[in-house]
Amino acid sequence: MQKPLQQQIFSINNNQQFKHAALEVFRYQAHHNAVYKEFINSLQVNTEDVIDVKQIPFLPVEFFKNHNVVSTSAQPQITFSSSGTTGMITSRHYVSDVSWYEESFRRAFELFYGNIRSYCVLALLPAYLEREGSSLVYMADDFIKLSDHPQSGFYLYNHAELHSQLIELKKAGTPTLLIGVTFALLDFAEQHDIHFPELIVMETGGMKGRRKEMIRQELHDILCKGFGVNAIHSEYGMTELLSQAYSKGDGIFNCPPWMRIITRDTNDPLSIVENGKTGGVNVIDLANINSCSFIATQDLGKAYDNGSFEILGRFDSSDIRGCNLLVQ
Repeated sequence: MQKPLQQQIFSINNNQQFKHAALEVFRYQAHHNAVYKEFINSLQVNTEDVIDVKQIPFLPVEFFKNHNVVSTSAQPQITFSSSGTTGMITSRHYVSDVSWYEESFRRAFELFYGNIRSYCVLALLPAYLEREGSSLVYMADDFIKLSDHPQSGFYLYNHAELHSQLIELKKAGTPTLLIGVTFALLDFAEQHDIHFPELIVMETGGMKGRRKEMIRQELHDILCKGFGVNAIHSEYGMTELLSQAYSKGDGIFNCPPWMRIITRDTNDPLSIVENGKTGGVNVIDLANINSCSFIATQDLGKAYDNGSFEILGRFDSSDIRGCNLLVQ
């Protein structure tokens, strides 16, 4: 069974092309991914009977904690791991061809924000930089290098330096992207005030146990005031995915064309709920060609008819991870 090519996946531009590619990827992974194949067999699903995207079984994200979820025999070029508190079992995503990840996040960013070379990229990611295997750090590092701006770079806890840098960039009229973990952005906003309306502040979610969780509106109000911006942008991604969705405000996310969100019944994980109703978030990420493209997350959310979605929280019994944890 032939593996779909990057050109096929990243040139998707309508629902029919997505459906065709998704079913092709499903059959490829059902044949080549031993963990996914066993999961499908346990559900007594005949792959030939799956003729619609909503019939595809979604692998629970927890499998990445205890299994090698791969659809290839190739050795991984890189292994991404999730964050977690002491004693918590973390997910591991074995990426055999990192060019799929690079192609995905570069194309998605350009789709929503334009050419990365137009920006100075500042990354305030202390929790991620202090450990190995962060897919977010990998993406941010690539953005910093591609921006080719002399002031682009990472920041840990040197908030005063970051504040000075932002003031300089504002005075120069430089388009600037500040991508940061939520607790670090809050720490900065409480210590420094800046009025920089043109700044794109993008939070990646997660308090990492450093602060108590906050509802999205309260969090974004604080950050808007602290940075002097009208809206807070957000990125929705996770270790187990190779694609990201983006929100330009109000917590409404949009996916790149090779990614989709479908919501499942919270009491019956094999049943899909209609758009506009709260359910468990299932993600189709066709860039995940070499692992699994069909993942049932522990997030709760709503999907909408126009393809957008929002995250409302998490299942009570799930571990807290470093994806977007904001509760509506």
